[in-house]
Amino acid sequence: MTCVPDATFLALLARRLGPKGFTADPRALAPWLTDWRGRVAGQASALLSPATTDEVADIVRLAAEARVAIVPQGGNTSMVAGAVPPAEGGALLLSLRRMNAIRSVSADDNVAVVEAGVILATLHEAAEQVGRRFPLSLAAKGSATIGGLISTNAGGTQVLRFGAMRALVLGVEAVLPSGDRFDGLSALRKDNRGYDLRQLLVGAEGTLGIVTAASLRLVPAVGRRAVAWIGLDRPADALRLLRQLEEATGEAIETFELLPRVALDLVLAHVPGTRAPLAGSHPWYVLLEATAPAALPDPADSLSGVLAGAIESGAINDTAIAASEAQADALWRLRETVPEAERADGPAVKHDISVPVSATPDFLATAISAVERQFAGTRVFAFGHLGDGNIHFNVRPPEGADRPDWIARHGAAVSCLVHDLVGRQGGSISAEHGIGQIRLAEFARTADPTRLALLRAIKGALDPHGIMNPGKLIPAE
Repeated sequence: MTCVPDATFLALLARRLGPKGFTADPRALAPWLTDWRGRVAGQASALLSPATTDEVADIVRLAAEARVAIVPQGGNTSMVAGAVPPAEGGALLLSLRRMNAIRSVSADDNVAVVEAGVILATLHEAAEQVGRRFPLSLAAKGSATIGGLISTNAGGTQVLRFGAMRALVLGVEAVLPSGDRFDGLSALRKDNRGYDLRQLLVGAEGTLGIVTAASLRLVPAVGRRAVAWIGLDRPADALRLLRQLEEATGEAIETFELLPRVALDLVLAHVPGTRAPLAGSHPWYVLLEATAPAALPDPADSLSGVLAGAIESGAINDTAIAASEAQADALWRLRETVPEAERADGPAVKHDISVPVSATPDFLATAISAVERQFAGTRVFAFGHLGDGNIHFNVRPPEGADRPDWIARHGAAVSCLVHDLVGRQGGSISAEHGIGQIRLAEFARTADPTRLALLRAIKGALDPHGIMNPGKLIPAE
């Protein structure tokens, strides 16, 4: 049970952090008390903005002694309201945004050491300056912070080749719920000293401690890239094409995005300056990108040969390969603006799910049919990262319905059906967005009891007083 901080406790924090690091002004807090999609709102006693790891440690130590809850927050771009404080208002909101130093970038080690408040796009720029890149990108790269990306084990469009955030974190510095500091930034590739403590913090959503800095893997900069847009009839054709391309190009394929025709139609309707890359209309589309260092052969050569053969055999219908960087960026814009076009179209019941890659084509066919049959008039809008089995499975209310009202009445039942279908395939109800608050009830309903027991045991061992990001990730018993 956590406590509401009193005036004496808040005054102590104010003295320790100074005016740049402490505020209880409701106007300053207001922008950070609601998730970016406007679905969940909370309250906080104060907004704390430490500038150093020592300040974070002091905050947590004092909060632990007083049994006051802490909600860590980076860019507040969580898709599941994972950084919004509880509604009762007793928690402290701890922002990592002032801790935004890039401590080092080494081309020799292929490692960047950065603080939790560094924005993803800033890290991309720093890596480029030494001829390297950080191979994780997503639509919120201009506001998402490294600490948040680690805490949610973020995915993105390059997971197919490089893995999710978990695979890119070589070390972490963190403050534990006791206020003790874990210095684990050493980026050793081999370190066999027992449990991998950094991995407890990756994907923990701030429930086991506060990540203050990380050592991150870098890879060689892109020398050449080939970007193509492909029209085809079925997801199964797309998966076969992916395997053919992998055989022809090795590890060059790092993005393979599957979109239905409705996705392109919505983008063309709602995003100015976009146009269809192909002459005809097709049931499904693939956006793929292959890359290689400058010293290796141009991946476009292998790509064009495989795609020409696929057209000739009837495996795909048509394709356009970007002939310039401007054309490549235009193709990518069609994919990256899908969420923007979706928002313009209106609210839907959204799901971030994953199933085994081999099961993805059949799952799409059966799940779309099952949902649209059981909820008459609905239209499923499913798209995502085919190469890793991650599907954004969104259900739009019937035409003419009051969408918010329909979602309020039927949304929970829709999600139950979708998640049950995912479970039958051995999949996950959260592929890359985390659990947060939004998926807490469904996680409790669908998860293996042993998994939940282990999560609760770890949480209880490291955070016995429950002060770290309460109400997120771990369902109550």
